[in-house]
Amino acid sequence: MRNRMPTTNECSSSTSISNQQDAENDRMIAVLLSEECAKFDSAITQRLSKFAPVPHIPRINSHIPTLSDTTLDYQRLLQRLNVYDLYELKVSGDGNCQFRALSDQIYRSPDHHKHVRKEVVKQLKDNRALYEGYVPMKYKHYYKKMAKSGEWGDHVTLQAAADKFAAKICLLTSFRDTCFIEIVPRYQTPTGELWLSFWSEVHYNSLYEMQDAPLRREPRRKHWLF
Repeated sequence: MRNRMPTTNECSSSTSISNQQDAENDRMIAVLLSEECAKFDSAITQRLSKFAPVPHIPRINSHIPTLSDTTLDYQRLLQRLNVYDLYELKVSGDGNCQFRALSDQIYRSPDHHKHVRKEVVKQLKDNRALYEGYVPMKYKHYYKKMAKSGEWGDHVTLQAAADKFAAKICLLTSFRDTCFIEIVPRYQTPTGELWLSFWSEVHYNSLYEMQDAPLRREPRRKHWLF
């Protein structure tokens, strides 16, 4: 039997259902952010209040450090985690780490990284004027590249994530002269904070206060993870 082609009404109905599902996902994200992140906002911020956050400038990935540099940087990051009594939930180093870490902060699981990536790419695509100036390549090529699983997130996607999820993203870094970086939504008040560790331009993990550390198995480590 030949497959019947869907009618116009059926296609319209399918599109409507898809749009409703996207809207429901956005509402769920907003609720999770407001409920889960509110209790996390002040504690770490108070500990790091003596450090002035570095202004965030969106940029794509460029310089990848050497193994020697990453080793030294990771030791510096470990010291900072210990000083501020923070737990680093490590996510897989498979190219999706930024989106896995964001997913863990939003959903308390890194497994929704594909949805987070999809939402960030949609933000990039729908708001070209906000981000195009930071991308030194054809913009359409850039966001299509970012839509691919395994493509490393950068500081442009972090800004898009902050804007999309109405969240202040705070990075505890391994940089010698920069303890942490804040990425704030451009045109709305943050509904919560998402805390990530940022190691030597190559990897992101999710951060918790030590007493709130989740009991979860850590992923298999890649060759450049310790």
